[in-house]
Amino acid sequence: MYARVVRFTDVTAERISEIENRIEEEDGPPPGVDASGFELFADEAQGTAIFVGYFETEQKMRDASAVLEQMDPSETPGTRASVDVCEVKVQRPYGGAAS
Repeated sequence: MYARVVRFTDVTAERISEIENRIEEEDGPPPGVDASGFELFADEAQGTAIFVGYFETEQKMRDASAVLEQMDPSETPGTRASVDVCEVKVQRPYGGAAS
């Protein structure tokens, strides 16, 4: 599995709320993005967010990166500060429900 990890700055609680609402209305990733899932983390106190998109193959991740780099900044949580493309080496859930 592969992950595209994007860190954003200048993030507001209002912007995160808008994105949450838009995601609830959508039926999957944007066209051209063959992701298997994603997570969005927000630190309202620091005004930062981290988006992690998951992909089955490196090629799917790289193809999606080309699409995501072209996103209008108004569709993102804030100012893109960094982008890492990674192979997931360890992912270990522990028992019990996540909160």
